[in-house]
Amino acid sequence: MKQILSIQSHVAYGYVGNRAATLPLQRLGHEVSVINTVQFSNHTGYQKWTGEVFTAAHIENVLDGLESVGALEKMDALLTGYLGDPAIGDIILSVLDRLPKGVRWLCDPVMGDVGRGFFVRPGIPDYFRQKALARASIITPNQFELEYLAGRQILTLDDAKAACRMAHEMGPEIVLLTSLIHDGTRDDEIQMLASAKSGEQFLVTTPRLMMDPAPNGAGDCTSALFLGHIVSGAPLGEALSKTASSVFALFEKTLAAGRRELNMIAAQDDFVNPAPLDVVAV
Repeated sequence: MKQILSIQSHVAYGYVGNRAATLPLQRLGHEVSVINTVQFSNHTGYQKWTGEVFTAAHIENVLDGLESVGALEKMDALLTGYLGDPAIGDIILSVLDRLPKGVRWLCDPVMGDVGRGFFVRPGIPDYFRQKALARASIITPNQFELEYLAGRQILTLDDAKAACRMAHEMGPEIVLLTSLIHDGTRDDEIQMLASAKSGEQFLVTTPRLMMDPAPNGAGDCTSALFLGHIVSGAPLGEALSKTASSVFALFEKTLAAGRRELNMIAAQDDFVNPAPLDVVAV
């Protein structure tokens, strides 16, 4: 069992941010200390919501409280996702200096997506590229985000592999490209690519389920599962296989239920006992 500090958004209804990350990590046997950057009624994909964004001072105050009871010194990993404000990003960097030496930081550089472009505040993309990558141990970008971070377009598998290597040069030991579609990908499939700074690179392919609208929070769940397997000691290829299998099972159960929100409770056993998926060294 590892101790994980997760700093992300929170919604009362649905599964995004900490709501999408906490259950998978707990089902994998880890303790999770949660700091919420926002508290909204629901995710913003609904176009209307209520609640508030917590200030940087509020988050600092919560961190001070954790430190005062000795919680920060027990952490084995840090997990972060969507940032509402660049100031939160600077707090996360300062948190790293208050955590034990060697703590792994999984940074999900949420910035945008293919077809949507950037959807975060100005300054956040620069924060990820210029500050976060140098400190992060693991990053989990989607294809759009990796293209931005690496400064190159991904049209082929070789492009994706090269983009991961370019990201490694900026700092991270591990890159998980969470959604890959290239010129060799069939219309009915989608891939994930896991890359290590040591040179290992693994590819996994799953069927592509057409969901309209696509459920929010899948990336947050993916990052949590992947981090959970890595800190448990799983080799890179095994962590990739288990993560992709669990996420596909989650999508299957969500689609079968005909619901917009991720069907997390129905899929929780798939987090613990994922069906084997073949990974290919590339």
